Amino acid sequence: MEQLKAHDSVLWLEDGTEFPGWAFGARRTGFGEVIFNTAMAGYQEVLTDPSYTQQLVVMTYPHQGNYGLNSLDNESKGGPKVAGFIVHEQVSRPSNFTSEIALPAYLEKHGIPGLSGIDTRALTLHIRSKGAMRGLILSLDEKKKLGGDSQAVFARYPTFAGRDLILEVTTKQPYWYSEKGSKTVVAVDFGVKTNLLKEIADRGAKVVVVPATATRDEILSYKPDGVFLSNGPGDPAEAKYAIKTVKELLGQKPIFGVCMGHQILGLALGGKTFKMKFGHRGVNQPVLNVSTRNVEISSHNHGYAVDPASLPADVTVTHKNLNDGCCEGLECQKQHAFSVQYHPESAPGPHDSSYLFDRFVQAL
Repeated sequence: MEQLKAHDSVLWLEDGTEFPGWAFGARRTGFGEVIFNTAMAGYQEVLTDPSYTQQLVVMTYPHQGNYGLNSLDNESKGGPKVAGFIVHEQVSRPSNFTSEIALPAYLEKHGIPGLSGIDTRALTLHIRSKGAMRGLILSLDEKKKLGGDSQAVFARYPTFAGRDLILEVTTKQPYWYSEKGSKTVVAVDFGVKTNLLKEIADRGAKVVVVPATATRDEILSYKPDGVFLSNGPGDPAEAKYAIKTVKELLGQKPIFGVCMGHQILGLALGGKTFKMKFGHRGVNQPVLNVSTRNVEISSHNHGYAVDPASLPADVTVTHKNLNDGCCEGLECQKQHAFSVQYHPESAPGPHDSSYLFDRFVQAL
């Protein structure tokens, strides 16, 4: 049993803090921004979400891998997008009729390093206190070779503030996700999750996916009834090409944005964004719908947010986070555009916010 073995690997944070554990998955060094996710299920969706590009994801729920992984629940093509996966206890013998492969074998197959056996509660509290920071998953032998000066070691690695990661995950060529329907939606791929496309298509719309660098004219060449702006990784303010395109599209067609798409829309409307201390990642964030006063339990994955004080007078904040008060949704009726910071497709759950897709498709 792992618990009877000496630790063989470590998570080393840039502030010098160390969390020893056992390696699983691919036996290689992993570098990324260390963030935490509070979901109790949905590790496959987390692993394959492009918004986690170049991040070492810590799962706060202690057991991961219980029900294995399958070919149906991926949120993107090409396997996992995380830089590493950190858990308290990994399960190598899953029990579920849909399981096709166990978590350790899946990570090994795709070259993703994992680390188990650490105190994920202590690590999460550390991140909440100090903020998200860079980290390394590496063997104790490799750690010994690097020495003990974390500042000198991490000086060799890139920082994450002010980085555009969208171009690493966006599609290279346009493609049709669905060609059935009476209306046409162009989805701009900043790192889109498959279930976002599915929710739109399930409501009777054709969906064509275009690269994040698509111009206004390229988007309008499909004669769309609406434009969808997807989720994605990195600093939204650095995606100046996308901001420019969305500015040019405002008022042309109804626009709906999610997560990165929400941030890009906020910037295009004249607002500003900022990097959060540790972000929101999980499936249990309470969000207030300002107009209905209903509280939605929602799925989140973002490290940046729109500053509501920076928004023009004709832009309304429609949703607020009840934990920290940050802007979770906005609308500009004059431009026929609205967006939310959270994930209404909620894969996996909860489904409190699915009405947003109905609203978008009905507006086409």
